[in-house]
Amino acid sequence: MNPPTTPSAAGLRDLLSREVKTSELLRALIVVGPMVAAYFILRETALLNLGLVAVSLLIPALRQHFPPKVVAWHYLAILVTFAALFLAAPVKPLFVVLTALAGFLAVAGTRYGEHFRTLGNWVFIPAVYLACEVREGVSAEEAIRHAGVIVASSPIALALVCAIQTYDQRLRGNAATSLGPPAADWFLPAAATAMAVFAAAALVEIFNLAQGQWVMWSAASVVVGDLTASTGKLKQRAIGAFVGAPLGFLTGLALPQSRVGYAIAILAATLTLISFSRYVVGFGLRCFFIALAASFAGGASGIAEERIVNVLIGGTFGLIAVALTEIVRLRVMRKTRSPG
Repeated sequence: MNPPTTPSAAGLRDLLSREVKTSELLRALIVVGPMVAAYFILRETALLNLGLVAVSLLIPALRQHFPPKVVAWHYLAILVTFAALFLAAPVKPLFVVLTALAGFLAVAGTRYGEHFRTLGNWVFIPAVYLACEVREGVSAEEAIRHAGVIVASSPIALALVCAIQTYDQRLRGNAATSLGPPAADWFLPAAATAMAVFAAAALVEIFNLAQGQWVMWSAASVVVGDLTASTGKLKQRAIGAFVGAPLGFLTGLALPQSRVGYAIAILAATLTLISFSRYVVGFGLRCFFIALAASFAGGASGIAEERIVNVLIGGTFGLIAVALTEIVRLRVMRKTRSPG
């Protein structure tokens, strides 16, 4: 007689099939794995950051079935935005304004199709993240070298994503690419994103906050619709940060510093951007692996607290911006309905 383990095993498989996007995970491994392998061979940390570029290209390409030509335009948009923010970073007011403009444009594209929001997000996120990350704690010369390595090696990421899209198109046929219907109400969400990002970037630059990209990213991330939806998004991010970051820190305390562990943790954190069905699960695991990576690198002191605080600060800016734009919307509606 078989032991009664089959039902639990079947339940685990069902759970994993619901939570994990296996197809997307495998494709993400194909585009990010070579960067991690190159890091082991060349010991160049910039190659790990390149994984974010690869995943940022892959996510909208898979969701909207973009052909390689559209992926190439997306790639150029990321590079141009990253270059502009990176070069503007030494001039703090200019960096704040350009970051807010990037946030505005990320949403304003929905004027031409609602799915432009996904495309815009995955230009904004890697550009802002890398512009901050490559300058964190290094000299200007080292930051320029780091940025140069990312730009010079980025065609590899483009080629891998285009290869996957070409293969997928052959399997499913040349399906028409649609960016969805234009969004009638695009300006106020774009303005809310710009306000939230402006406030977040200004706070980061005034107080020189460590890992400031998390504040800016969080500010833009919660602007997803009305105040109720945005509050729900912030709750998910807060839960993920409160659970994932401390667990990653505690796990790291039990493990020795390791270059291999650091690379694997960064790989895992990057894969969480695409691999999970529920946002709160993916974000919680992302916080876990980021804290774990910091532990492996010997810099975990305060990383959990930074992640939690930055998520909450950025998210609060996002909620305030959404609330302000809702007030404007209601006033405009009242004026429109009132008799002339």
